[in-house]
Amino acid sequence: MELKVKKRDGEVVNFEPDRITSAIFKAAQSVGGDNKTISEDLSGLVQDYLYINNQDIIDIESIQDHIEKVLIEQGHVKTAKSFIIYREKRKELRKSRSYSSVIDDCKLNNNALRILQKRYLLKDHDGKIIETPREMFLRVSKYISSADMRFENEKIPEIANKFFETISTLKFLPSSANLMNAGTKSKSLFSVISLPIEDNTESIFTTLKNAAISHKSGVGTGFSFSNLRPKGDIANNNPGAASGPLSFLKTFDKALSNIKQQGKRSGANMGILRIDHPDILDFITCKERRDIITNFNLSVGITDSFMESVKNEEKYNLINPRTGEIVGQLDAKRTFDLIATMAWKNADPGIIFLDRFNTPRSNPTPKLGKIECTSPCGEQALLPYEAVVLGSINLSKHCIKDKETNRYNIDWDQLKETIHTAVHFLDNSLELSESPLEKTNQLVKSNRKIGLGIMGFTDMLIKLRTPYNSQTALTIADKLMRFVNDETREASCKLAKKRGVFPNFYESIYDSGNEYYHVRNSSRTTISPTGTISLIAGCSQSIEPLYALSYLRKTSQFEILEVNPLFEEIAKDDGFYSEELIQQVAQQSSAQNIEGIPKEIRDIFLTAMELNPEDHVKIQSIFQRHVDNGVSKTVNFPKHATVEDVREVFLLSHQLECKGITIYRDGSHDSQVLVSNYDYSVNKKAIEEKTSQNIEIKNESTKTDKNNLNKHPHFDRTNHLY
Repeated sequence: MELKVKKRDGEVVNFEPDRITSAIFKAAQSVGGDNKTISEDLSGLVQDYLYINNQDIIDIESIQDHIEKVLIEQGHVKTAKSFIIYREKRKELRKSRSYSSVIDDCKLNNNALRILQKRYLLKDHDGKIIETPREMFLRVSKYISSADMRFENEKIPEIANKFFETISTLKFLPSSANLMNAGTKSKSLFSVISLPIEDNTESIFTTLKNAAISHKSGVGTGFSFSNLRPKGDIANNNPGAASGPLSFLKTFDKALSNIKQQGKRSGANMGILRIDHPDILDFITCKERRDIITNFNLSVGITDSFMESVKNEEKYNLINPRTGEIVGQLDAKRTFDLIATMAWKNADPGIIFLDRFNTPRSNPTPKLGKIECTSPCGEQALLPYEAVVLGSINLSKHCIKDKETNRYNIDWDQLKETIHTAVHFLDNSLELSESPLEKTNQLVKSNRKIGLGIMGFTDMLIKLRTPYNSQTALTIADKLMRFVNDETREASCKLAKKRGVFPNFYESIYDSGNEYYHVRNSSRTTISPTGTISLIAGCSQSIEPLYALSYLRKTSQFEILEVNPLFEEIAKDDGFYSEELIQQVAQQSSAQNIEGIPKEIRDIFLTAMELNPEDHVKIQSIFQRHVDNGVSKTVNFPKHATVEDVREVFLLSHQLECKGITIYRDGSHDSQVLVSNYDYSVNKKAIEEKTSQNIEIKNESTKTDKNNLNKHPHFDRTNHLY
């Protein structure tokens, strides 16, 4: 008799005995079992029951009932318990999904489905969802592939299929603007735009209007307020009449907070003021009252000369941007300490090292102007009116498991393929994207900046059994990002051969006669925060460590419980899994103080606040070596951290050549995005043991060898590149 199986959706398929064996063996592994032969024998008994029933078609639930029965009858009580718990979890998962109006045709997790339902999937005029996740990925892929028609490419269906395979399997995801807008009436696929503010009323309010228009089309905005004359300066021939940049920052904040991107969420903003602006102290302290400016991230634009003054404990000059004249001095160390104090208290301001964002690598077209501001999270350098499209590769999808050793390795071939597909995708996105601002369209098409980044880095480290705070992690980061950067440049060169270099090429640093630099895109790599797309992909955020093993993520629209699935997988693979242990981990949001977890496993599951703050900066600096723009990274501090701790991290970030730094001290905001029930005091001893060794950033395995770098095309000193 040929047995058939009726699935829960009603589909009838052929019976596969191996699936029963696999289910039993996984349950056995979760309680320490490792004998597959026993699982095969038990599977045979289950099959006997199925055939005795003399039914041609049997449903999934009946098969699972028989598995439970056999396990209990044969005395495998622990395995039976594990299997029953698994069934209950799957039942609850199906139940929770049934409350959603989203049809899950891409096997996404619940959190991803909730986000897609709220923000991304198309709706009709009544607010009813009219597409599935698969249809969303198809919509995006077909639309983005259509750009190839402009280059007489006849393989558009093949390209669309390649894009679809890459994003639907979550190997790469473009930014939110692309997922929301591609293939719709909105033509903007840009992630962020830089809008200049000149020192006159017309410019200020024209920029505010342009910002509102940009937000409405789904674009985040960056502003420098450094060109505005200081408070109390002359205005309209009236001495003391100028209101200063802070007054306009507050105006922008209030106006833009009322505009939703595509009607779905408030747009993100970055506000920057130079350290030598006369109103800098007011800027540094403007968030002391948290109800004044609520819709802006703030960063102080710091210069190398200021950092030299801090080092030497000297005064530095304040310059009126209207006249260019020195109008006063401040103590550099005291000003720097004030920045650290306010960051400790409020997480704002962060720091942007302006001179580093104006090196040739970050500003490849210096003849067109200086970089004055960045994207809302500080990672993307942009000229005035410039915009960029962003996307990130999911590193956790580029690990391959060895069936014999049950261990992961990096799949470099697959990673290369994904990088080249992603660069093609992002360049097509630039081709199709249109801004309401004509200046932006012209500049974007002339410079063709893309920002390809990564996410899932910590997931990759966990799969490789590598602690985040280890020397091996720094070595992996160095090799990995060099590979990503090299392949991104190579992919851009291949596109340039077919489509031409970016139009401003001959006004750029690349015009050196060396074909190695004949690129389609003036800058290519950026590490963005990936806050939402990492949730859709079900991976760790950007290059961030785990915030906790379980935590609650809060947004303005929903709360999401995050539980790390890799811990459970490793616990089962290594035979120390139990439901009781998982409950303990969930309660503590940490693995550090729980008996039964091997030391080497506790080491790879250190969370953000169980790391030394210096470990965060060291990882960031390693990635920065191989990124064209900046790196979005938050240094997490426990609640008991001091202002001096923050100050030391700021100094270290400059010393290790980061382009900016952001910190967050747990509990410094009444309402924060990530909330865990982690208790530092309980785990303090274990943490100190884990982080007692200070890793040298420039030891033999990762140090910068200047002789070798001079030979490497990324550091061609003769052409003044990078």
